[in-house]
Amino acid sequence: MKIVGITIGVLVLLIFAVVFIVDTDFHVERSVTVEKPVGEVFDYVKYLRNQDQYGVWATRDPDMRQEFRGTDGTVGFVSAWQGNEDVGSGEQEIITLSENRRIDYELRFIEPFESTSYAYMLTEPIADNRTRITWGMSGSFPRPMNLMLLFFDMDEAIGNDYETGLGNLKVILEQEPSGP
Repeated sequence: MKIVGITIGVLVLLIFAVVFIVDTDFHVERSVTVEKPVGEVFDYVKYLRNQDQYGVWATRDPDMRQEFRGTDGTVGFVSAWQGNEDVGSGEQEIITLSENRRIDYELRFIEPFESTSYAYMLTEPIADNRTRITWGMSGSFPRPMNLMLLFFDMDEAIGNDYETGLGNLKVILEQEPSGP
């Protein structure tokens, strides 16, 4: 019995130590270059409703319910969703907008677990008709939830979604005729 007690005590201490060793924060970022001027790119990505056209989540649950509040493409606009286990439920809100440059979102997840993260889209002119789009997200998991980061690679999971979405976005934007 003494050996079992010591073993359990060591395991508890080990888990406790790992909880404080594993980072609580994560950051994911992906980029793509499109053959369009920055103004046209920004005018498309600033609308949250357009994410259904290029993001992967709408395809994972075609029956996902959505609700929109406010004026799309402006600070304060909220896009809420409730879907299957692949997309969960939550909402995102545009919290800052810097014309032709940057959009920041607050992501409030409700299911499968409650958390808040921050996402952004950057549009950077590379040439007159060429723009780099960067999609990123950062957040943190409180201890002991941070142990999930040992088993779930946020960079790979979210990064793959962003890469697919940016690839879709590139196709959409480059198929659209340029403005005057």
